[in-house]
Amino acid sequence: MDFSLTEDQQAVRELFHRFASEQIRPVAESLDREPRFPEELFTQAGELGFFGMRYPEPEGNGSDLLSYLLAVEELSWGSLAVAAACTMQSLMGTFFVQRFCAGEVRQRLVAAALAGEVKGTICMTEPDAGSDLFSMRTSAQERDGTWYLSGQKTWITSAPMADMFTVFARTGAKELSIFLVEKGAAGLNVGRFIEKMGVRASLTSEVSFEDTPATCLLGTVGGGIPALREILAEIRLMTAAMALGVARAAYEDALTYSLEREQFGKPIAHFQAVQEHIAEMRTRLAAARQLTHWAAWRSEHGLENTEEASMAKLFASEAAMDICDRAARMLASYGYASEYPIERYLRDARFTIIGGGTSEILRVNIARGTTRNWQGEA
Repeated sequence: MDFSLTEDQQAVRELFHRFASEQIRPVAESLDREPRFPEELFTQAGELGFFGMRYPEPEGNGSDLLSYLLAVEELSWGSLAVAAACTMQSLMGTFFVQRFCAGEVRQRLVAAALAGEVKGTICMTEPDAGSDLFSMRTSAQERDGTWYLSGQKTWITSAPMADMFTVFARTGAKELSIFLVEKGAAGLNVGRFIEKMGVRASLTSEVSFEDTPATCLLGTVGGGIPALREILAEIRLMTAAMALGVARAAYEDALTYSLEREQFGKPIAHFQAVQEHIAEMRTRLAAARQLTHWAAWRSEHGLENTEEASMAKLFASEAAMDICDRAARMLASYGYASEYPIERYLRDARFTIIGGGTSEILRVNIARGTTRNWQGEA
């Protein structure tokens, strides 16, 4: 299989690298310190067509999966927090609305959301329901043709500025359905702002519903899990690409530092202990990229990639944590100082081992798939 980039894919990477270099990186530190939602950068990402990359024309631009992942990596190289805000909009916050809405609601929301003019988010996680979706308590009941939601969600990305909420709710004992709720709906409350150690400019809050009317049902009653499976692998590959971006930023900064910093009369890059870090960082970064691109290649060629996407996300996120930690070790005291971005990379990278499925749940899923499908062949 050929992982070389086409001219179009190379152009996408260069476009978003330039955007990240010229617009995102100069303000990444201030966004983390305040923190504040990257409104101007979000708007610019929309103008570059990022939010519509994975959707067909005329509403989107129909980009292939690898092009999207390349753009995600570059945004994450600029700032993982900015990438988190933008990827929420480009996939989870808009997918089900684009997939299922019709008529007036579609005309009003979809094109505007893919341009970044209407902000979206997804509400799944609850205080007592994370990886175990069937333990969620948020429920929906239909009365006179309208669905009403009651319950509490937490860790909702972009909730403070969201205009539309894609909400998973229980409609039966073992039945989850998806609903669209719009800003201003009765009983909708965006609650406590959650302070985080990293990706701080990607604002996160609790959200509650008190007999809140939904704009519409997205898909079919009980169709929540099958609909989620449609994009679950892509969410995981997206998270892997985010991990690649922040890991690459840490690797490049640490390598530059090691070639400039001198001790005992020579650059520290000449010392074996530092060389070991450099070799491990470069190797793990390359391996993570190949695994991620391989899973994307399988997807584009119509091959099963559920487990491959899980492996890519698991490996890339754990590699990112290791690379950022090694980068901090190479800078020693300066790796602990806020005047260098390394400590921010290290804080931000931890997000990637949680978002899109924790490393622990991915290991369980990969092992189950392996033992279920094992036929004695390597």
